[in-house]
Amino acid sequence: MPRSLKIALAILAVAVVIGLISLKSLRRRIQKVAEIPKTEEQVRRELLAPPVSTSSDVKTQAEIYWASAPDQVSPVQTELMLSSDPVQRAKQLIQALIGQPPTPEQRTLPANAVLLGFYILPDGTAIADFSDALSSETPSGIMSESLAVNSIVRTLASNVPGLKRLKILIHGQEVDTLAGHVDLTGFFDLSSAPPAGGTAPVTSGAASPAAPAQTMAAPPAKH
Repeated sequence: MPRSLKIALAILAVAVVIGLISLKSLRRRIQKVAEIPKTEEQVRRELLAPPVSTSSDVKTQAEIYWASAPDQVSPVQTELMLSSDPVQRAKQLIQALIGQPPTPEQRTLPANAVLLGFYILPDGTAIADFSDALSSETPSGIMSESLAVNSIVRTLASNVPGLKRLKILIHGQEVDTLAGHVDLTGFFDLSSAPPAGGTAPVTSGAASPAAPAQTMAAPPAKH
């Protein structure tokens, strides 16, 4: 056998061995990643909250309200791909609010929170249905709860025209409070959003809230 062929075969054999070692190492790393446990909310987010994308998406300068102080939210100009459809646009904004805070200190909503559904009724009432994490992982206290609600209210009011008021549900149900303090039994006014540091006003009376503890499989009937 020619010497050059022997050298070529030896080089090929070394390359195959190196490749097998690399493949084995890669397989071991993949197995380790697969073994990392995921929380129920992380799995739910992956399944229920994939990025929202529509054919009408346009790159837009949006005003997203994140925390600027322990008791205050302020707008941050953020470039997002936003849909012209108000329902899809609202979903994109809330996903950005949850997933894209500029810094951890500016976060207003729990990282594990998932927007399960968003509906707009003919009268301009918006209904946002969140996973349990919005309630269970928001720190209990009037300031932290107001911060969470105000960030949602002001972000929607500033970027989605035509909305009049907002109803927040937790896993398809009306709950009394977000985490013990901010009342969620009424509707939050979107037509006249509160000052950046204020508490979102709750409307009631003629526009009565949905019946408590009633699971919502579809948008509630117009009141």
